[in-house]
Amino acid sequence: MTPDENVPAQGSAEARVALVTGGGTGIGAACCRALAAEGHRVVVHYRSSEETALKLVAELPDSIALRADLAVDTEVDALIDALKERVGRVDVLVNNAGFNVNAPMLSMKLDDYDRVAAVARGTWYLTKLVLRRFMLRARWGRIINMTSVVGHTGNPGQIPYTMVKAGLDAFTKSLAQELSGRDILVNAVAPGFIETDMTGELSDEIRDAILARIPQGRMGTPDEIAEVVAFLATRASYINGSVVHVNGGMFGG
Repeated sequence: MTPDENVPAQGSAEARVALVTGGGTGIGAACCRALAAEGHRVVVHYRSSEETALKLVAELPDSIALRADLAVDTEVDALIDALKERVGRVDVLVNNAGFNVNAPMLSMKLDDYDRVAAVARGTWYLTKLVLRRFMLRARWGRIINMTSVVGHTGNPGQIPYTMVKAGLDAFTKSLAQELSGRDILVNAVAPGFIETDMTGELSDEIRDAILARIPQGRMGTPDEIAEVVAFLATRASYINGSVVHVNGGMFGG
């Protein structure tokens, strides 16, 4: 068998594989379920949420869980090797993993900034390897980067996070242009405020202030984000280099 025989040409629909980083919880887990419902074999990546990742894998047909710290290059290398060995292909990459530290800029340590930025660096490196090892050989792929409304509006106390998310939007647009002429599409989904464990910890005062900014008068759900991700992964053949805002009307792009 030649090295490329297990990567079907032209991105054949048979058993397409979707890798979702940070897939064990929240929006990532919803994306895993939505992609599995579309017939994908899902790889649930996690760093620390092993228990929830394994429970999710038990729900989804023919899925697997793989651990890696995206901030560590050697662990990203090992993740790619495991993907090659265990599933042989990656057709859809959902770069959902992220990290945040909440603090005003003047009290934030340099190490805090580095921890937030390191995951974005890992996203860049992982995407590069997925392209080289899988998508370019198959001549087909879908890359979906999970960004955020705060990368466009700003948010006090989250400057490194907003910088990273804005950078991922620029990454999306630039990579789409670099891959022009190939059937590898790159888009971003920018959620607004979504009902997750993180937003569940907000005080009533902060929550009310957020809801006042959302014309629909409520936070979104992880499933509402996952629906857009699944659409971009399966049916959006003429959307490329775009940032799709899903925020109940609080920001239109």
